[in-house]
Amino acid sequence: MLDLSQAIHSLEVNGRRLAALVSAATPEQARWKPDPTSWSLLEVVNHLYDEERSDFRVRLDIILHRPHQEWPAIDPVGWVEQRRYNERELGTSIQAFLAERERSLLWLRGLQRPQWDAVYQAPWGKIRAGDMLAAWVAHDLLHMRQCVELHWAYLTHRMTPYRPDYAGGW
Repeated sequence: MLDLSQAIHSLEVNGRRLAALVSAATPEQARWKPDPTSWSLLEVVNHLYDEERSDFRVRLDIILHRPHQEWPAIDPVGWVEQRRYNERELGTSIQAFLAERERSLLWLRGLQRPQWDAVYQAPWGKIRAGDMLAAWVAHDLLHMRQCVELHWAYLTHRMTPYRPDYAGGW
């Protein structure tokens, strides 16, 4: 059963966890990518910021309150280059994400008896409000994992020719 207070708590804590995962990165590390198709830590943070303000909260609000309204278009992958995420400053980007997350938390706390089974006809099929909330919380976890993987890749890159195998298998 969906527990809104638990979801809010997870989003609140995960926002701080995400910030902690990236905040100590040097400017070089924040912009570093293991390969041209991967994202940097800075790109992840700015993706989270844009998703926070243009995707999850907006689309959940539409599902709950205006299910016949079309979702605004988003382009999370395209925005990375179009909006020049990797040229931004890490500290400013983290603060923008955290401020937007706080707006989301305030909005979620203000919901009155949300109907989690409310359905929206998305381009790929039906999605319920509860599915969107679950995806929002899961999205944080996916990007926390991505940040940890970027830290690992950066470590192994910077330590070459030495290897961290003694620490255990990745």
